Amino acid sequence: MFEQTFKNIDDILHKDAGCGSELDYVEQTSWVLFLKYLDDLEKDKATAAALIGKSYTPIIAPEYQWNTWAAPKDAEGKLDHHTALGGDDLKEFVDHKLFPYLKKFKVDAESADTIEYKIGEIFSELKNRVQSGYNLREVINRIDELRFRTHAEKHEMSHLYEDKIKNMGNAGRNGGEYYTPRPLIKTIVRVVAPEIGQKIYDGAVGSAGFLVEAFEYLKHSKKLTTSDTLTLQKTTFYGKEKKSLAYIIGTMNMILHGIEAPNIVHANTLAINLDDIQDKDRYDVVLANPPFGGKERAEVQQNFPIKTGETASLFLQHFIKILKAGGKAGVVIKNTFLSNTDNASVALRKKLLEECNLHTVLDLPGGTFTGAGVKTVVLFFEKGAPTRKVWFYQLNLARNLGKTNALNEKDLAEFVELQKTFGESENSWSIEAKDIDQSTFDLSAKNPNKKVEAALRKPQEILEEMKVLDDESAEILGRVLELL
Repeated sequence: MFEQTFKNIDDILHKDAGCGSELDYVEQTSWVLFLKYLDDLEKDKATAAALIGKSYTPIIAPEYQWNTWAAPKDAEGKLDHHTALGGDDLKEFVDHKLFPYLKKFKVDAESADTIEYKIGEIFSELKNRVQSGYNLREVINRIDELRFRTHAEKHEMSHLYEDKIKNMGNAGRNGGEYYTPRPLIKTIVRVVAPEIGQKIYDGAVGSAGFLVEAFEYLKHSKKLTTSDTLTLQKTTFYGKEKKSLAYIIGTMNMILHGIEAPNIVHANTLAINLDDIQDKDRYDVVLANPPFGGKERAEVQQNFPIKTGETASLFLQHFIKILKAGGKAGVVIKNTFLSNTDNASVALRKKLLEECNLHTVLDLPGGTFTGAGVKTVVLFFEKGAPTRKVWFYQLNLARNLGKTNALNEKDLAEFVELQKTFGESENSWSIEAKDIDQSTFDLSAKNPNKKVEAALRKPQEILEEMKVLDDESAEILGRVLELL
């Protein structure tokens, strides 16, 4: 049901002059979807309160509730076309009444860790881009058909919302930065293995994929007590995001996955001076895929001891600094980080090896990130002790990765199993820290177990084979011509 509804909504938005790409489709679907989800959430809370003899005061005032403006029902429970707003009236209400009302929640909320505050933040950042009130009415009608009441319904919806975010990666306007392949994120979370009670952080949160998957992992890690549930809701997941749309999508993604007031801040992580980070600011776990290829201005670089314009290298310094002693990390970075010879890269590798135990490097194949033509590695490290030995795993697949042939969890199963014991195989090997070049700290180790490729043929052999094939082709063509 959800999948077909999302496809129908995309078709509607494609016709609207205000929506020009998949990014717009996701953004505009998101705010309508969010308000319907919020309405069902309020109904669930009212029901739960009634069961224990208490009353529930809705967050949203009556005139702005879903069943008043979006989908008023008649006596038979069907859309009441006489009272439902449409066309210019609907657009006027949404743009000049609904959005301003919801924006005020940010000012009126008791604190930043409430769902009221998050509602205000979301609608302060978003705007209704759908220009036709008639198209908006169609979108609302489609979303009104959806239910988010049962666990299965919520799970299906959140899974398909992830698919929509994934499609943003093919949509231009840097959409790819919002999405890290979920099989890779799940694998990173599994290897890092966070525990309930630890504070988990992503300083380049994007669509919040790492935090969402960490939440799913921890939910199923044990039978949760009431205290555990509260801990996961309030004091476990933290993130920062610089870009407005990514921040909104990430916040809504977490809410749609069941975290009502995500601790995500709309801010530039790299604007923080590392000297200002205190013990109280630190985290137990870092999970992140910082943007690669970006360039930062000189004033931003002044916040870091190792000056570089490379965004990912600044993020890595930030992550090392913000980890608690004994803290664990799984960070995606371009594989050129392992071997770049510039002073900043050498200094950063030295810092990583001396201040952290870089125990695992996962080398990923090209095409892992759809639409991004870069090769990446995942660095797994623990802060507080120097590196003694680095275990490398090179993911070699018998197929090329791409949009229609994406990375899956089965591809990474051998890595997960071998990593538990740092086992050696055709695809894995270890290097002692003392054997790493102490002048360059180059980490681009070659796989010593990889089978030697067959020797290249001599040019004369290739030319002779080409001549044989040409002669065969000429013979076949001659026969065809004789038959004509």
